[in-house]
Amino acid sequence: MKTFNKVFTVLVFIFLYIPMVVLLIASFNTGSDPAVFKGFTFHNYGELFRDGVLLPLLANSCILAVLSSLIATIIGTMAALGIHNMRPRKRSLYMAITNIPLTNPEIVTGVSLALLFAFFGQLMKMQSVLGFTTLLIAHITFNLPYVILSVMPKLSQMDPDLEDAAMDLGCNRRQAFFKVVIHEIMPGIISGALMSFTMSLDDFVISYFVYGPKFVTLPVEIYNYTKKPLQPKIYALFTLMFIVILLVMILMNVLQSRDYKSMRARRQALNTQKREGTEV
Repeated sequence: MKTFNKVFTVLVFIFLYIPMVVLLIASFNTGSDPAVFKGFTFHNYGELFRDGVLLPLLANSCILAVLSSLIATIIGTMAALGIHNMRPRKRSLYMAITNIPLTNPEIVTGVSLALLFAFFGQLMKMQSVLGFTTLLIAHITFNLPYVILSVMPKLSQMDPDLEDAAMDLGCNRRQAFFKVVIHEIMPGIISGALMSFTMSLDDFVISYFVYGPKFVTLPVEIYNYTKKPLQPKIYALFTLMFIVILLVMILMNVLQSRDYKSMRARRQALNTQKREGTEV
């Protein structure tokens, strides 16, 4: 049974990552057909970095991803703190509401936000309401649940007596929050921020419904490229984006692993202290 599980896991990973391998190989291909490898070259990457259209759009996507993830992390952390301090029944209700955007199809979310922005545009008598602001609001909206779900477990794992102990030692409530609570939940905050960044950077479906002609993101523009034969420099761009997102996810897993090890070490130290106190 263990052998079957290992083989099945390997097959799943092959199924998931073969398209990425094909894309990587195509980005170094001298030919334009990814099915035929004619020779190795860096020319496609050179063409990409000389492109005057794709790079500004990539900058737009990065700016949007950084701002939306930063704002969503701040709002989501405050929301997680508020939900954590609620009564269990009320907390369960709010967590169920938080999970709705995660299970809701992206196309439904995109259309709903587009209708909402159009409604407010008519109220404010604006001809063109769609643009950077609507994109930013939309990205913050679908990033919030990821931040909340990343921070909530850290709040549940935190010793509730730590904040009281800090105030007993002379801290006021604000100082105890920034010196103790934030420090304890920081791994969850960082994980939520990284997850929000990756989700925002490559989002297409929701962005397609709420973007305006004055501010276009890279995934939306790439959709227009797919209507005609793709240029090899697009393969290079896809490869770089995949590598960046892969590095971000590896960083997030490393941080989570370190947090788990430190938490386990603290628990072991606490159990040792308890045993020594019992023996005394």
